[in-house]
Parts: sequence; C-alpha cells; structure tokens
Amino acid sequence: MYNTSQTAENDKALILEVKGNSLDDGPGIRTVVFFKGCPLNCLWCHNPESKKALPEISFDPEKCVGCDSCIDVCPEGALDRANPLFVDRTRCTLCMECTRVCPGTALSPVGRYLGVDEVVREIEKDLPFFQASAGGVTLSGGEPTLFMGFASRLLARLKKKRIHTLLETCGFFDYARFMELLYPHLDAIYYDLKLFDPGEHKRFCGVSSETILKNFTELSAACARDNREILPRIPLVPGVTATRENLGSIARFLKDLNVMRVALLPYNPLWLSKLPMLGQTRRTDLSGEWMAGGEIEECRRIFSDFYIV
Repeated sequence: MYNTSQTAENDKALILEVKGNSLDDGPGIRTVVFFKGCPLNCLWCHNPESKKALPEISFDPEKCVGCDSCIDVCPEGALDRANPLFVDRTRCTLCMECTRVCPGTALSPVGRYLGVDEVVREIEKDLPFFQASAGGVTLSGGEPTLFMGFASRLLARLKKKRIHTLLETCGFFDYARFMELLYPHLDAIYYDLKLFDPGEHKRFCGVSSETILKNFTELSAACARDNREILPRIPLVPGVTATRENLGSIARFLKDLNVMRVALLPYNPLWLSKLPMLGQTRRTDLSGEWMAGGEIEECRRIFSDFYIV
C-alpha cells in the first residue's frame, strides 16, 4: 500500500537539501530538511525534483558555459547538444562524472544519501538562529514519512537538544507507525489537504484521499487531546483544487472536526521551469500564471469562519 523507500529503515535517507534561514515553514527562523521521494504524484507539485525516491541529475542550460567537458567524460555518451533536453536519461547511469567536471554547476546531482549524524551536524550550525527567533527544524519533502525509521531517530536527537520540531506531510502514511515513531517527537504538524473527492484525488495526485482524510481525522483528535499544533494546508490550484465544490467540502470536513485554523497556499507556477531540467515535459492543461488577487479572495471567502494563517 505504501511505496516506502528501501532506505526507510536503514542508516541513511535520501535527502534533497538541508536548507537554513527559512521563514516560511513554521515559526521563527528554521532549517528545513527536504527528503526526496513521495507516495503521491501531484501533477502541479512545486518541487518535482523531490517526487522520485531515487537520485536524479539536473541540467540548467542557463548555467552552461559550453565547454563540453561533461560530454568528454560521460562513459555512456548520454550527453548531446542535439538533444533538446541535453541528457538522454535512458542511457545515463547516474555515475555523476559529468557533475564533477562541470565548472558552472549546470549539471548537478539531485539527492544524496545522508546519515542522521551528517544531518544533525548541518542543523547544529543554525542553533543560534533557533534560539534567537524561537525557530527550529522542519522535516519536509517530498514526504518525510517515507523514511519513518530515519526521521524518528533524527527527531529524537533534535528533541534532546530542545529544538522545536515540525513535520510537513501529505498525509498518506501508516497511522500506527506514525504515532509510534514520529508523533512523540513532534511539536507541530502541517498537513496537506488537496482534493476531498477520492476519485478526483486519485486522478490528480495518484492515490485516493480516503487514507489521508482518515489519518487527519484521527491525528487532529490526538493533537487536540495533547495540545499539539496541527495545521491543515490547502494548495490553491486553479481549476483543480481551487473550486467552490472542493474547498466547500474541505471546509465542512474541518468544521465537523472542530479544526478552525487553515492555511491557503496560492498557486505558484515556477515549478514549470524545473521540469525540463529533470528531462520532463509540462502539462499544458495546468496554468502557467500566478493567481489573480480576486481568485485568491474568492477562495478565502469560503473559509470566512476560519482563522486563515
């Protein structure tokens, strides 16, 4: 049922980035650990590089200086300037030799396997910022719950250092294991709710919403009991999630659970520019434009009874 990465219980996890100085992923100044891999396949994912639970290679033509060092060193002949995407990913074996000789970092590895100690060392550099701003560490992705064993050990280490911990999740996980391994070490949870209808959720995200809604129902009750923060977040995708029917259904669902705080995330089209770097083509039926102020305000009116973060 759950497309758990093979490394989930091993010593290392596939990490996309450990990014400091974040102001958008929880209270205060935070360090965000981005895991690579997700059980969903949302068509509008603003971090498409985080979806596959495997290393990848990225090519940014704007950084390319045209030296052809990468072409000379590639053992598989996978790089060709006649190829519109430059990298033939059917031939590339991800040896990463090209990334090591690229002087402009046009070719770069996407994802690296790190151990808990390595991640903690990166985080510890930012301890003064946490202390000065009441910040902390956020686990994001991708989907951190793909790596529950690793994430549990990491969170336990952070709590020993009295660091505020927050998890961002798509909600598609084994609830019993989540409560055993992750929940005891979390101060807050940001929980994505995208499409209420199970069929529509499967159409646009690859899986039904049933498990996600069930997990949220149980988790919100646990958080209310334990006085722990849980914040539902709704991405506003024009014509997909940002419809009166979908948002109304989610609003009624949250009201029934007495959850009256919500975050609405306006559509960000910048993800489209990342696709060719990963050798992917864009969906022409998804908007390439920012949402207009009036569209966002219409969505907010549906949640007029809520405190909108």
